[in-house]
This record gives sequence, structure tokens and C-alpha cells, in this order.
Amino acid sequence: MKVVLQAALSDDSIDVAQPNSQRQLAVSISALQDKPGRTAPLNLCLILDHSGSMQGRPLDMVKQAAHRVVDGLSPGDRLSVVGFDHRAKVLVPNQMIDSPAGVKAQINTLKPSGGTSIDEGMRLAVEELAKGKKESISQAFLLTDGENEHGDNERCLKLAQLAAGYNMTLNSLGFGDNWNQDILEKIADAGGGSLTYIQRPEDAVGAFSRLFERVQSVALTNAHLQMRLMSGVRLAELKPLAQVVPDTIELPLVQEANQAIARLGDLMLDVPRVVLVNLYAGQLAEGLQPLVELQVRYDDPGQQLENCLSESVSISANVVQGYRPEHNPQVQQHVLALAKYRQTQIAETKLQSGDRTGAATMLQTAAKTALQMGDQNAATVLQENATRLQSGQELSESDRKKTRIASKTKLQGLD
Repeated sequence: MKVVLQAALSDDSIDVAQPNSQRQLAVSISALQDKPGRTAPLNLCLILDHSGSMQGRPLDMVKQAAHRVVDGLSPGDRLSVVGFDHRAKVLVPNQMIDSPAGVKAQINTLKPSGGTSIDEGMRLAVEELAKGKKESISQAFLLTDGENEHGDNERCLKLAQLAAGYNMTLNSLGFGDNWNQDILEKIADAGGGSLTYIQRPEDAVGAFSRLFERVQSVALTNAHLQMRLMSGVRLAELKPLAQVVPDTIELPLVQEANQAIARLGDLMLDVPRVVLVNLYAGQLAEGLQPLVELQVRYDDPGQQLENCLSESVSISANVVQGYRPEHNPQVQQHVLALAKYRQTQIAETKLQSGDRTGAATMLQTAAKTALQMGDQNAATVLQENATRLQSGQELSESDRKKTRIASKTKLQGLD
């Protein structure tokens, strides 16, 4: 197993006369199976909300979705299941599954009752994942339909960060329209996972299946992008780095002298993570000038290897007289994806402060950005919500959640 690392600048040339030039660097990172061999087994925990609001069809469909995951496990994979209302309980301790029917029977014991304490479910899930994390790919699916009224949101974030520090990935799934999109997104971002919106009970099986396929494609873990900046090159001071594929996440950065390091988490087979880096180059001498050297540090649990290093890739720009802009269209697509996300964030902030006109204007801007990307579904969601605000209507919880998902990824379609 090895890392495929590719990078491209938004424009390969720089004007020799400019004292300061800004460039976006798109870095694509994925795993490649270069020779036959096993990938690591999956160590999965399902964290399932069974509070009173899940009564009836919602909980029935979640059980069915969980059953489908059990059926999809491969020999050697491990599973644990945690159920929570205002308390939490381990239904299936971490184990290799010898009897899928027995596990499904335990899942079926979930009954709707009580309130919601997400952090208690997360705490037990981290403990269960820890039992099987050696030489495996540790993932959790956290599903909830409500606010964390019996829990502590700050504790949720600390648990997500703790999990990521122990090389465990947390994916969050919001069910229905009454979950807190801010906290579930923060949990997913801090935990290195994804945020999924399950609008209707009948969508649960498909959502679980898509997420399960995604985690099954993970081959390498604990990946970090290391960037060594050349003399005269610096990162933007504000939000210098973001992931834009497969979904948009602002990435924290650690800087030491001329090196910057960002944690990427899991790498999937042949499915790239794309990171967008905002660089500034000072006035450089004419000719081909190196800007940054890239390398990825990662673990290969299938081969029981840690702190592996990819081949380094050097990125240079051609410093010229008579400069004419030549934008890289693929990098521009990534720039637009990040712009859509940030424009939508501004719109949400304006709406929270009561500035409906400003929010509508920013949603319209985000819709136009989505159209430039060819993301028609997101453009439709964003424009419809802008129109609602302009006409004096309130945005429903469903509208707000569709907006958040539309901002983070290229929509496959939300009804």
C-alpha cells in the first residue's frame, strides 16, 4: 500500500515584477494498492439514538439499516453497538461477529424512551473501539435525531478530538429535522469523518450503506500532510488550509519554522482527499523557483506499519516577465467549492444575527458559485432558500439542514 500524492497550482506562472503573489495549491492524496496483500480489518461501532422521539418507523428503519451493516461485514471485521437515550448502554461488546443473527437480535432490543445524551454514547463507543483498534481501521457511526439536552456539547467535541488522537474516525448522521447541525458537524470535523443528513426514515438504509462503502474503502490511516515552505513563501494568515473533496472541512494547522503540518486522517483506495492551500510568494528571481515541498506521513495498519513516508513532491512556479494569467481549471473548481462553503457560512451567520437581507444575498452568491461548479442540486437548494427569505418566509429546520449539506459537498440530490 502506498500514497499517491499529486499537486497543482492555480496558475503555474508568477510575475517577476510583483512584490507579492497569491496562489492556491490543490493537493490530491489517496491510497494505492501497489501489490496484492490484505487491507486491515474494519473495527466499527454503531452509536444509535433510541430516545422517545425515535418511536415507530424512525427506529424501525435505523434497525434495518444497522442490520444491513452487520450483513456487510467481512471475516475478521469487528463490531460493537452502543445505544443511548439520556443514558447509554453497550448492546454488543467489541467482537468479531460469529453470529450475525445474534447481533441483529441485540439491535432489535432497542426501545424508544427517554431523552438524548450524545456524549455518553460517544464515551462508551470510544471505549469499545479501543478494545479492537490494534491493526485495524477504527470507525464509528453516530446517529441521533435530537438535541443533546441531557449531555454536554463541549464534552462531545473533546471526545471526538480524543478519538481522532487515538486514530479513530467519527462519522455523524443527523436523522429527521430536529438535530443540532452545528454540533454534529463539529463532531464529524473533529473526528475526521463526514456529516450525513437523513431527512426521511426510508432514507436510513441507503445513507448507512453509502457511508459503510466509504469506510470499507479506507486503506491507510493517521495521515498528515507535511509542507516545507521555501524562502520567500508563506501561508495565508487566516484559514490557510481546507479540505474540499470529498467534502469541505476547515483543517487546523500546526506550524513550526518553515514547516506546516495538517492532519488528514484516513486515506481511501483510489478516492482522493483534496486539500486547498492558500500560499503567498514574495518577489522571486526570474526562472523556475521552488515554492513548497510536500510529503505525507501515514500508518498502514494492514502491514502493521506506522509513520510511513510518501515520496516527496516539489512544487515550483515559473517566474516570468510579461506575465499573462493562465488559470488551472481543475484547481479553480476546488476554489469554487471552498467559496461556496464559506459564502454559505456567512449567510448562516447573518441569518442568526437577524440580517435576513444579507443572508439572502449571500445565499444567492453561493447559489451562483454552485452553478459555476456545475452543482445544479446545491444551486437549487441555495437559491430556493434565498427566495424564501426575500419573500418574508422563515427557513424550516429541513431548509437549514439542506443548506448546510449543500455547502459541504456536491449534492447527489435532496428531495
